[in-house]
Amino acid sequence: MPDDDLNLGLLLLIPYRSMENRVFERLAEAGYDITPAQARVFQRISATGSRLTELAEQAQVTKQTAGFLVDQLEKAGYVRRVPDPTDARARLVQIADRGAETIPLAAAVVAEIEAEWTAHLGATQAAQLRRALSKLREITDPYAGPAST
Repeated sequence: MPDDDLNLGLLLLIPYRSMENRVFERLAEAGYDITPAQARVFQRISATGSRLTELAEQAQVTKQTAGFLVDQLEKAGYVRRVPDPTDARARLVQIADRGAETIPLAAAVVAEIEAEWTAHLGATQAAQLRRALSKLREITDPYAGPAST
């Protein structure tokens, strides 16, 4: 199927999935067994910790699904639950030491892939693509925060 026949969403998804697959392959090779569903929640945990309801909303899953995924991540040692200092009734999900170990590894794979893509596209097209996608994020990502120029 020619690229002209593919919608923009699919053209965005294909390279993302390729990157995602390579990250998970490298994590698995290093002994980390995180699934894409678990990562969808894991990557949204803030530096100070996040409430389960926030994670569910940002990952676009039900609270029950987020709870199940956090349970799996906690059992594997990637996250921990701690009391929320601002609300004694609530708990925060934080990244545990084992989870923190995965972050630089995944970041290195992403940097490697971005370098390959830049080499393939050329620096100018890669920079244009980054600017265009950042601009598109302004209207597609409710968690992006204020736009920076």
